[in-house]
Amino acid sequence: MSLNLKESNEIFRRAIIKVYFEPKLLKMDYHKSAIKHPLIQEDGLAAEDVLHLYFDITTGNDYPDGDEWFTIEYLIPFNIKLPDNLKGPDYFTTISVSEGKHFWRHRELIRFKYGKSKKLLESLEFIDKKYRELRKSLNDPSVISQL
Repeated sequence: MSLNLKESNEIFRRAIIKVYFEPKLLKMDYHKSAIKHPLIQEDGLAAEDVLHLYFDITTGNDYPDGDEWFTIEYLIPFNIKLPDNLKGPDYFTTISVSEGKHFWRHRELIRFKYGKSKKLLESLEFIDKKYRELRKSLNDPSVISQL
């Protein structure tokens, strides 16, 4: 059986996520999310039920160094109105779901390997730190009242 670059990168990314990142995040008080992402098939994780995180293993499939990184997506699975200061690529952009509804998401590129050097712990710390930072930004009273 011969795999193309896309298939081999997905298998490698999925393995790293399932064997390293998910178990480590579960030990850090994250839990499996009951929310299904509208575009990502895999289950997500959450530390609190307002913000959920998902691993995107398909982005960058065709790149030669695609085995060195993946994208993480933080999702607010609610059709709420965010204040303008939380909109944009530094915080949240919309993702349409159905019937004029939308969720809010934030995407980050995670590079867990540089050549032969593994950066798994640094990547894990970044994922958690970004989760906490984004969750804290949602403490705006106008957001809390909608949740």
